[in-house]
Amino acid sequence: MNKVDFRSAESRDLATLYEFEQGVVSAERPFNETLKEGTIHYYDIKGMIEAKDTEVMVAEVDDEIIGSGYVKIKHAVDYVQHDRYAYVGFMYVKPEHRGKGISQMMLEQLKLWAKAKGLQEFRLDVYDANHRAVSAYQKFGFEKHLVEMRMSI
Repeated sequence: MNKVDFRSAESRDLATLYEFEQGVVSAERPFNETLKEGTIHYYDIKGMIEAKDTEVMVAEVDDEIIGSGYVKIKHAVDYVQHDRYAYVGFMYVKPEHRGKGISQMMLEQLKLWAKAKGLQEFRLDVYDANHRAVSAYQKFGFEKHLVEMRMSI
């Protein structure tokens, strides 16, 4: 595999990032039957690129964007030891580039950004039934913390 470069996303990347967002949605549909049909948006990608408290990052190989991720500074609840933490999301790698460690490299880059901002905790949400994603995050060092439960009534 050629060298993977990481950089901050820019407005010129929006078309590709919107495609990646739909890739994330498609990957998560089997784990959430409540998602609406058709195109839906999880993120305000343009706003995240412009925000000072968020880093949207892309992975490139030979000037082609092959992956994405973001980290956002969030305020913690009053009853925990830290006042802010790093929230990670929008993790996506093009199918033909999966299995090459790109997600792990992306997480490392996002972690470096968060540490430079003085943050000491990384958090993310992942569907419990998405065993592949859970395994990848655990491999990076994440631990299961809280399970959200729901039921239809």
